[in-house]
Amino acid sequence: MGEKKYLDEIDRLFKKSPVVDFSSISRIINNKKKVRGYTKQIVRNLLLNKKIKRLTKGCYTIHEEPSLAVFCFKPSYLGLQDAMSFYNLWEQETIPIIVTYRKIKPGLRKVFGMNVLIRRIDKKYFFGFDYARQGDFYFPVSDVEKTLIDMLYFKQKMDPEVLNNFRKRIDRKKFKSYLKIYPRKFRKRVLEIYGREL
Repeated sequence: MGEKKYLDEIDRLFKKSPVVDFSSISRIINNKKKVRGYTKQIVRNLLLNKKIKRLTKGCYTIHEEPSLAVFCFKPSYLGLQDAMSFYNLWEQETIPIIVTYRKIKPGLRKVFGMNVLIRRIDKKYFFGFDYARQGDFYFPVSDVEKTLIDMLYFKQKMDPEVLNNFRKRIDRKKFKSYLKIYPRKFRKRVLEIYGREL
């Protein structure tokens, strides 16, 4: 297979999938000797020619959307203040916040010159998200109930108005079932802040 054929196939891959990793590109070039070196060269050229953009190490896109980085840290979802903005639970703009249980360094990262925050969560608390449309893409986003629990789990401040917005939107049955997974001490604290019996 000539280089043009590889490039055409890689181009199709990027048009089909919003995020493409290094190993997916390698699979296209699998019948070439020294696949890894050749793949690196092709990726480097595509980056230099601005045909693709680097989201994180080994993870690329053709789109200008920093939230796509959530797919580079799978299993993961967008949550906390980011999810609050998605559900219009407050009016502030926020940066993408990615919640994952993967053993990666939490904290701020730059994606396309913008901040993206990585938060790590215990694997047993990794649940409570759905795929939701945002712009042109479907992203994994924590649901309203899990967003409130995560806000309290990560000790994030919320003003009374925001808490009240949560109260209006929460499915109490789902909220209660989620809380059962957490230790009693945390459940007690949630109920004190949430301010109502379940």
